[in-house]
Amino acid sequence: MNSNTLDFEKPINELEKKIEEMKEYEDNLDIREEIEKLEEKVITLKKNVFKNLTRWQRVQLARHPERPYTLDYIYLMTEDFIELHGDRTYRDDKAIIGGFAKIDEYKVMIIGQQKGRDTKSNVLRNFGMANPEGYRKALRLMKLAEKFNKPVITLIDTPGAYPGLEAEQNGQAEAIARNLLEMSRLKVPIIVVIIGEGASGGALGIGVGDRILMLENTWYSVISPESCSSILWRSWDYKEQAAEALKLTAEDLLELKIIDRIIPEPLGGAHKDHKLMAVTLKEVLKEELENLVKVKPEKMLQNRIEKFGKMGAYTE
Repeated sequence: MNSNTLDFEKPINELEKKIEEMKEYEDNLDIREEIEKLEEKVITLKKNVFKNLTRWQRVQLARHPERPYTLDYIYLMTEDFIELHGDRTYRDDKAIIGGFAKIDEYKVMIIGQQKGRDTKSNVLRNFGMANPEGYRKALRLMKLAEKFNKPVITLIDTPGAYPGLEAEQNGQAEAIARNLLEMSRLKVPIIVVIIGEGASGGALGIGVGDRILMLENTWYSVISPESCSSILWRSWDYKEQAAEALKLTAEDLLELKIIDRIIPEPLGGAHKDHKLMAVTLKEVLKEELENLVKVKPEKMLQNRIEKFGKMGAYTE
C-alpha cells in the first residue's frame, strides 16, 4: 500500500487494489460482473467517507504530499508562463514563485507558495515557508501587474511564514504587514485561492483579495491545530480537538463569511486527479475574472475594504 495513504483512505485503497488484481485475470475468467459490483462499492464507500470527514481529516488531506502544488496548477491551466525572480533588494526566495501567464483570453499575474516533492526540493523551497524577501518579491510582482493593468491571482499553500532568526532580523513582520496594506489598495482585481494549507501570517501575506476561494479539502486559520494544541494543552496530542475548535475548513469559513466560494475537488481529493482539479479551478477563475474585470477600480477598492472591514464584526 502507498506510504502516503491516510488512515481513512485504507479501506478504499484495499478495494481498489483488489479490483486491479482481478482485472489481471479478467480475460481468462468470467468475473466482469463481480468487478463492476466492486467498482460500484468503491464509489459508494468514497462518497460516504469523504462526505463525513472530520476537520482534522481535512487538514490531513490538505497536507497530502501528492496534492497538486502551485507550479502544477500553473503548468496545467495556464499558457506562456514567464517566471520572474527576486525582490530587487536582497535575493530570490524559492518558496514563493510568480510571473505573468495566460488563462485562455485573460492575461494575469499568478503568484503562489511552492512546496517540494522530496527532501532535496523541500530544502530548496524551504517547505513552502517564505522569508521576508519572498513577500517582497510577491509585492513587486503585484505592483508590476498594477502597472500593466493585469489581474492578480494568488495560490496559498504554506504551513506559515518562515519563523527563523534571520527572517525576523530581515523584517518578516514588516514585509507581511506591508503586503496587507498594499494589497488592500492595489488597483487591479485580486483573486485568492487556498489550494492546500493556509496558516497564519504566512498565508495572509498574499491573502488579501476581492474574492477569497478555497478548495474543498483545505484549511485556513490563524494557527495550525498542532501549535494550538501545544499552547493550550502543552502537547500535540490534542490536535484533533484543536482542529474542531478552530473551525478551519472551507465549509466553516464560508459560513463565517471569511471566504466567498468553495471549489469542489475530485472524489477522493485533489491528489487523485491533478488534471481534473486544474480544469475545475481554471473554469472557476475564468468566471471570477469575467465578473471582476467589469468593476471600476474605485468601486473595487471600496468593496475590498468593506469586505475585510466586516470580518469579525458581531453584535451583542
